[in-house]
Amino acid sequence: MTVQHTSDKTFADLGVREPLVRALSERGITQPFPIQIETLPDTLSGRDVLGRGKTGSGKTLAFSLPLVSRLADGRRQANKPSGLVLAPTRELATQITATLEPLAAAYNLKITTIFGGVSQSRQVAALRGGVDIVVACPGRLEDLMRQRLITLDAVQITVIDEADHMADLGFLPGVTRILAATPSGGQRMLFSATLDNGVDKLVNRFLQNQVSHSVDEENSPVAAMTHHVFHVSGVEAKRKLVQHLASGTGRRILFMRTKHQARKLAKQLTDSGVPSVDLHGNLSQPARDRNLAAFTSGEARVLVATDIAARGVHVDDVELVVHVDPPMEHKAYLHRSGRTARAGSSGDVVTVVLPEQRRDTNALLRKAGINVKPQEVVADSAPVQALVGELAPYQAPPAVKAAPPQQPQHNRRPSSGGGSSRGARGGGARGGAARSSGTPARGAGSSARTGTTYGAGATHSSGVPRGGNSVRPERRRSDRPQQNSR
Repeated sequence: MTVQHTSDKTFADLGVREPLVRALSERGITQPFPIQIETLPDTLSGRDVLGRGKTGSGKTLAFSLPLVSRLADGRRQANKPSGLVLAPTRELATQITATLEPLAAAYNLKITTIFGGVSQSRQVAALRGGVDIVVACPGRLEDLMRQRLITLDAVQITVIDEADHMADLGFLPGVTRILAATPSGGQRMLFSATLDNGVDKLVNRFLQNQVSHSVDEENSPVAAMTHHVFHVSGVEAKRKLVQHLASGTGRRILFMRTKHQARKLAKQLTDSGVPSVDLHGNLSQPARDRNLAAFTSGEARVLVATDIAARGVHVDDVELVVHVDPPMEHKAYLHRSGRTARAGSSGDVVTVVLPEQRRDTNALLRKAGINVKPQEVVADSAPVQALVGELAPYQAPPAVKAAPPQQPQHNRRPSSGGGSSRGARGGGARGGAARSSGTPARGAGSSARTGTTYGAGATHSSGVPRGGNSVRPERRRSDRPQQNSR
C-alpha cells in the first residue's frame, strides 16, 4: 500500500499544541491530511465547523485534536462531561475512543464510551467517577439522560460524526434532542459525507456562523482506490472465486447482505484454512469486540461483514474489499468500499456479479461514479491471480472440544406424577435428546452465536454446525414469556 501526502505543513504549523504533536509523533503520525489542514485552524480557535469528507479521509483526528486541546485546562465533574462525541454505531464509537485516548492522556483527561448492548453499570460508574469526554451512541445516551445519570449542561464542545449515517439509521430525532440539551453557546463540529435526509436541518438549527470545509465532492470515489467488476457464470463459480480472493496474505473485508450468509461464509473460510471472523447485528457486544480485535491483530485475515458494520470498521491496511453480494444502492457501495484506501492509502475493490445481477449492478456503479469495464473471470484467471498475489499458508481451524459424556438416561430418578412424559419434556427438550447426540447444551449454543471460534459457528463432534439445531431449544425458551419464580 502507498500513502499519499499532499502538503508539507505540520501539525505544529496548524496550531496544534506541542504535547499533542508529541503524542501523534509517538504513533508515527507526522503529517496532516487535507481535511485536517482545512479544519484545524478554525476548530482550534473555537469556530463551529461543518466538515465534508469521505470516510477514511482523517475526520476522526480532525475533531479529536481540537476537542482535547480546548478541554485541556477544564475542571472534571461527576456526571457532567465537558466534551461530547456522537457516533452512529458501537464500533465507530469504540474506535473514536481509541483515537482520542492517547491524545487525552497528554493532559490527563478521562474518556468513557456509552452505547447499548452491554450493561450500563460500568458506564454509570465511570460517569460518577468524573469524565471529561463522553463518546456515545444516541440511544443509550438518551436512556441515561432520562434516568438522570448524566446531564449535558456543562458540555462545551459537541461533535457529531457521520451525521448522514445517523440520518440513514433514523437517529436524527434523538440527536436533535441531545443537542438541544447542550448549552447553545458551545462549540459544535459536524462531519458528514452528505447533507441528505435532514442533516441540513441539523446544521441550520445548531451550528452558528459555521465555517464549511470540503475536501471531496460528496459520495465521490477515492482516487487511490482501484475498482474491479468480475462477472461469473453461476453460483459455484462465484464460490470458488470468493474463496480465492480471500486467500491472500493481506487483510480483506468481504461484504454480504444477510447475517446468516456472513456467518456461514466466515465458517466456510475458516474451515478451509483461511482464518476469518464475522461482524453483524446478531453478535453480542463482547463477540463484536473479540472478532474485531482478532481482525485488527491479524489473528484473522478476513472479516465477513454486513452493511450494518460498513461504517463502523476502521482498520488500517485493508488491501482488498470484496462485494460478495452487491449492495442495494450506490451510497452503500461507496461506504463499504471506503474500508480500504483510507487516509491516503491505496486499495482494491472487487464486485462479484452473477448473470441476473448485471443490469442492476451497472446502474449502481453509474450512480456511484465508477467507470470500469467488467471482466468475465474464473478463480484462476490472470486478473484474479494478480489481485490476490501471494497465497497465505494454510492454517488449520481451531479444534473443537468434544462434549463431556452424559449420565445415562436410565440412571436418572423418574419424576413423580407420570415419570416418562415429564422426563421426556424436561430431559428431552432441554437436556436429553439435544445432549445425547453429542451437541452441547446451553453454553455451547450461546457461544456459537456470539462467535467464540473465529466469529463463526464451529462443528461439534456430532457434525451439527453451531448456530443450527443445537441452539433451537434455547431460542424457543427465550421466546417464551417469563414466569414468576416459584
